[in-house]
Amino acid sequence: MTMQPVTDAKSPNQDTGSAACIVEPFLHVDRKRIYNPMTDRAIHPGDPVFSTVRNLHSRRVPIKKLVQGLQNDLLRQGWLITDQPDLSQRFYLKYVEIEATTVCNQACSFCPVSVKPRADYQMPMSLYEKIVSQLVDFRHTMEGVLMLRYNEPTTDSHFLDQVRLLKRYDIPIGLNSNATGLTPRRVDDLLQQGGLKFLSVNLSTLDRARYQKERSRDHLRLVMRNMDYMKDRPVAERMDLAVLGSGDKIHKKDFKSIQKYFSGSSFDVQYHEVMDRAGHLDSGHKPAKPHSHLEGCEQTGSRALQWLTVTPQGLCVLCCEDYDEAYVVGDLNKQTVVEVLTGPRFAQLRRWVYGLEEAPADFICRKCIYARSGKIAI
Repeated sequence: MTMQPVTDAKSPNQDTGSAACIVEPFLHVDRKRIYNPMTDRAIHPGDPVFSTVRNLHSRRVPIKKLVQGLQNDLLRQGWLITDQPDLSQRFYLKYVEIEATTVCNQACSFCPVSVKPRADYQMPMSLYEKIVSQLVDFRHTMEGVLMLRYNEPTTDSHFLDQVRLLKRYDIPIGLNSNATGLTPRRVDDLLQQGGLKFLSVNLSTLDRARYQKERSRDHLRLVMRNMDYMKDRPVAERMDLAVLGSGDKIHKKDFKSIQKYFSGSSFDVQYHEVMDRAGHLDSGHKPAKPHSHLEGCEQTGSRALQWLTVTPQGLCVLCCEDYDEAYVVGDLNKQTVVEVLTGPRFAQLRRWVYGLEEAPADFICRKCIYARSGKIAI
């Protein structure tokens, strides 16, 4: 359908009920892209409504100046919504991050585990299945369940049971791993079950001494044996190899050597610079100064609107950066997934993340590189 242009206030086609409509408050508006995390749709300058949505968002054009047909189109597409008191209770669930154990067999310098290790704890399979069984209702929007937060998922004695359970419920599986536990036998088990949707292995160097220094464990030979077995097997639909580092010359050299080693394999070798985990570490990328005005989150979509992050104890926290679990939004031992996602605490934090309410000065997003901040230039 061809979109109708904005009209002036005297147009006979003006909608008399436009006062009930507002611009979607969770839009990510930039010069070259407008993204709606509530519909998972983006538009760009070539789209017929791109300029209109930007002008509405900046309040250069009031909604009341739209012709009825254009307003209806924007409502249908989700750029406008009907105003109501509970807008921050909405969500669009794409990812669920279930950390089923606190255990990690490494202590990487780029991870909070290295400075503040946690007591060992493993989620009971009864709770795991209780959570997973509720995710079936969201398969039309979900990209999958990720088996990671600050742990190594393959250390869990129930790892393969969890994979089988997710397969039984037909839920896509994402796995992030250091590859120490992805032995040939386990890889064969995963292949026998149909493989994963996504696998990301983090590998920082091929230098054994530096690997041990950075991760406090001498695992490189084990990792490379596993990787050599796995690199030409379709363990997942998408297989990434993340080369982590600080962005210096050594990091770039490591990236080139790893890229060369895995050239022609099933792995897509990617260059990644580490961050300070929203203030939990002294090293890594961080904002030059705390964000004064928050306007959303761009950590793989929007953590506040599109993610549910679950700890081994069944608590739900705002996002993966909340290592200290300071922002608990629910408890799946007592609540359902829907109750957590629509609950008052999650709603309040979404308002803080998107600047609909002023967040406290020490709010975690103010220290995060993934926070959207500042007024958008129009």
